[in-house]
Amino acid sequence: MCVSPFPTHLLPLLPRGTRVFPWLRAAILATLLPLMSCAPETDGGEPTGGETASSQTQASGELPEYTAHPSTQDPSVYVTMDTLEVWAKELSNWGRWGPDDERGTLNLITPEKIRQAAGSVQDGITVTLQHFVVMEDVLDSWTRGEADHWMVNVDPETGWVTSALDVVTIPLHDRTLSHMDALCHWATDSEEGIRATDRIPDRRIMYNGHPQNLTVDGCVAGATDRMGPGYVTRGILVDMPLLRGVEWLEPTTPVYSSDLEEWEEFAGVQVEPGDVLLIRTGRWAKREAEGPWAHHLGGSGLHASTLPWLHERGVALLVGDALNDVKPSGVDGFDWPIHQIGLVNMGLPMVDNGYMEDAARVAQELGRWEFMVSWQILEIPGGTGTPFNGLATF
Repeated sequence: MCVSPFPTHLLPLLPRGTRVFPWLRAAILATLLPLMSCAPETDGGEPTGGETASSQTQASGELPEYTAHPSTQDPSVYVTMDTLEVWAKELSNWGRWGPDDERGTLNLITPEKIRQAAGSVQDGITVTLQHFVVMEDVLDSWTRGEADHWMVNVDPETGWVTSALDVVTIPLHDRTLSHMDALCHWATDSEEGIRATDRIPDRRIMYNGHPQNLTVDGCVAGATDRMGPGYVTRGILVDMPLLRGVEWLEPTTPVYSSDLEEWEEFAGVQVEPGDVLLIRTGRWAKREAEGPWAHHLGGSGLHASTLPWLHERGVALLVGDALNDVKPSGVDGFDWPIHQIGLVNMGLPMVDNGYMEDAARVAQELGRWEFMVSWQILEIPGGTGTPFNGLATF
């Protein structure tokens, strides 16, 4: 276990709330954040992109232990590192849309697909697919930085707020924020490999063979400002709790290709190229009923064996209500196969922590689970991700 040398409980005391202090606060945070986190490692000892435990978890020194769901070891779905190495090449979209492409499977959203999506609007009902970051330090939040909101102009003598101006800081990859990963968010050592073992960023490559080239300003290639301004396409909601007759899937429950095809038959839909595929496991319903839990260690999600299915169907954007990957993955030695093969080899952007509770309710009321999805990409220069502000319109 590693212990942060910086007392994180003092973060709220950092200066804020005047015309001068916001920039000073930002400078202090930029200096102290490296002291607040331990060197992140996965079970394979590889960097995970800046994960830190919440201060509550660090204080308790305890994290729950989960084991992979037994079904992941069934020979019909069992995936090994060797399997992933093969799929890294077989499922690769490198060069498919040209050597300079930085949008990946978003290229599948064609003008024809947009017209199809518009035609799916029948009732004029719009609901959000976004969950905003939790502004409190709890078990599943503040894992990659502090979320905060403060008023800019506060009189230092009276404490009066003198104008309606505020600042919001959010960690883009927080586990409570709906966010879309940029293609530069994950990397590898080679097109055939699946591990980014080299800790020197200039030697790592990402989707389409671009060097990852991380700088203090973010990604040089594959960042959110290079993935398009936003998109409109058809969305297909897979409501696994509804299919199974439960309120939510229990932690560690995998979703397989057979489940996706069973849902297609149940809902009378078929996932096609250019679609947004939204997988609801009921994470937010469980959190509302029972409170936050370490879903990054024990959470329902897609099993690695679905990767060829996602590639074959031509999914343009994958949206999960947790981390997309089932946790634990059931792949010995690697816990992020959906992210790794999806982002790096397939060029499949994905949304973590998407919110589908409202969409699931409306879809069940209407008896149809296809709709138009629209979202804007916040073009953050060098951004490794963007808040996902998706809308579903029925």
